[in-house]
Amino acid sequence: MFGRFGWAEILVIVILVLILFGHNKIPGMMKNLADGINTFKKEIKNKSQKDAKKPVKAGARPTKKSAKKSGDKK
Repeated sequence: MFGRFGWAEILVIVILVLILFGHNKIPGMMKNLADGINTFKKEIKNKSQKDAKKPVKAGARPTKKSAKKSGDKK
């Protein structure tokens, strides 16, 4: 199911997490993780919407900053 992890290994990991963090802190950590994932998804969605709204100019070529700084016109 999880590659090389069996049910016994997963159970040991869960027990260790409970011992290390305690049952009071785990819900808060999971809430923070869920908030972070939701924020990430929202930002990805917003970025893709912004990219879709930007018009693409036909024949436009990116300019080089180094040419502008040195005064060379190419």
